[in-house]
Amino acid sequence: EVQLVESGGGSVQTGGSLRLSCAASGFSFGDYALGWFRQAPGKERERVSCINNLDGRTESEDSLEGRFTISSDPAKNTVYLQMNSLKPEDTAVYYCAATAKWYSRCMYGMEYWGNGALVNVSS
Repeated sequence: EVQLVESGGGSVQTGGSLRLSCAASGFSFGDYALGWFRQAPGKERERVSCINNLDGRTESEDSLEGRFTISSDPAKNTVYLQMNSLKPEDTAVYYCAATAKWYSRCMYGMEYWGNGALVNVSS
């Protein structure tokens, strides 16, 4: 059974930091690309960051201005999202997702999804 379990969400004040974790199981972690997505209230879900476990390449949305960093630990089958300098507009449910289409840059074809972790940033 495939599982993606997010943790590390919570409430933080503007300017604070959080690190989200996504523990994966049930598929060949090293052969997949994993991404973080978020959905704010009343908005569509959007891609945040993506990491290709095959070659370690990462990318994040330009709008984040380098505040978020995605990383992966294949030994633990876990992907992380370090979020710094958080702003109220970062408030959202953050989802971890995985795809065997490693070339997709997490732009499409996400096959597995976690249940999400709520991040609330107060001003």
